[in-house]
Amino acid sequence: MRNRGDKEEYRFLPTRSWDQHCFGCGPTNRFGLQMKFYTDEKSVFSWIEVPEHLCGWNRLVHGGVISTILDEVMGWSAIHLYKIIVLTKNMSIDFVRPVFVNEELKAEGRVTKFDNPGEVTICGTIHNGRGELCAKATGKFSYFPPATIQEMGIMDDDFVRDFEEYIKEN
Repeated sequence: MRNRGDKEEYRFLPTRSWDQHCFGCGPTNRFGLQMKFYTDEKSVFSWIEVPEHLCGWNRLVHGGVISTILDEVMGWSAIHLYKIIVLTKNMSIDFVRPVFVNEELKAEGRVTKFDNPGEVTICGTIHNGRGELCAKATGKFSYFPPATIQEMGIMDDDFVRDFEEYIKEN
């Protein structure tokens, strides 16, 4: 598996105004992961190298950071592919092999099914540069129309407008 080389096979998903400060994907959060996303219209992918300041023991990536990467790529798979706003309800993670800082990783998220009304199941994986599976997750995500997110005070009018614009563009 060529982690960096196959990125060009996918369509880049541009950053939106509503994700600027996110720890996982926000490009203006200098302490975050600054993940970028790509799609083949079946899954969403991200190639990332975790910086040293997010390590656990020695050169190992902290498990919470691995969880964040999976949560982000899984959430973005629903946002992009199904044009829905999701919030993580629960997530189960298997840490298969160690992940090291400054090592190229490839994360993938794929929606597997819509369960109950308002709930979607999403799977995610992280592979290292050698193509070895490092972590996998399955999560249940609740999805909401933009108006409900706005009523809950999670996002404002600008978010709703930008999300609706995103839906039209994609």
